[in-house]
Amino acid sequence: MRKNMKLLIHTCCAPCLGAPLKHLREETDFELTGFWFNPNIHPFQEYKRRLDTLRDYTEKQNLPMIYDDYYGLVEFTRGVSGKEDDRCGYCYETRLVKAAATAQANGFDAFTSTLLYSRYQKHDLIHEIGERIAREFDIQFYYADWRKYWQEGIEISKAAEMYRQQYCGCIYSEADRYMPKAK
Repeated sequence: MRKNMKLLIHTCCAPCLGAPLKHLREETDFELTGFWFNPNIHPFQEYKRRLDTLRDYTEKQNLPMIYDDYYGLVEFTRGVSGKEDDRCGYCYETRLVKAAATAQANGFDAFTSTLLYSRYQKHDLIHEIGERIAREFDIQFYYADWRKYWQEGIEISKAAEMYRQQYCGCIYSEADRYMPKAK
């Protein structure tokens, strides 16, 4: 990665942005811009709450943002219907393709995602999909394993009094989190 690189950060939510943003600012001289595109987040009230939290946080952090405010309930559920157990690959692909296309169209040198922060995501799959999409769009995928900053990110989000969601985002992960487990 070169100095002064323009990096577009796909941002799944504000709590997952805190630690990666802090370390990118401390450890690089990249020009950073956030990107919101999360048609996987359901129901709508959850989507709106996460978006509002991100807007508030990035404004306070003086982070430029690009918002693709598309609530994709129908498209997402059609995309994973019948393959709910493999929904994460579809979800990562959809968001990283949009991030790469947005980065390319707006003159960025590379793209990345705060999905690489969460210890609950399929990290290797995100990395694999990001690298493949980077080749397809002829733009760099900035890979970083931010999971080591997990606790620091929690502390940042609590200090900022952010809304901290309790599930990944899709309606299936909400069910996994809240529905009683069969005994």
